[in-house]
Amino acid sequence: MKPKFIELALGSHLISHGYDENNREITEVVSIEGFSKKLVSVSRVKSLSEKYILTDYLDGRWIYWEYEGDFEDVKKLLL
Repeated sequence: MKPKFIELALGSHLISHGYDENNREITEVVSIEGFSKKLVSVSRVKSLSEKYILTDYLDGRWIYWEYEGDFEDVKKLLL
């Protein structure tokens, strides 16, 4: 059975707020020191790369989180 939540250590992130009138992405960069443990709803995870995990937010924003750990380990959590 697929879990509803996974625990990840997340750090700095990019928030995509959509696009402007010239179709350029509006991005907010949030830089923090280190990583914090968070429970992430699996249903909000949209993509995983070696550097970022992409999640959506209730109001339509997209958040690219840096995560601590190994890609294969996070992939196993999601599968």
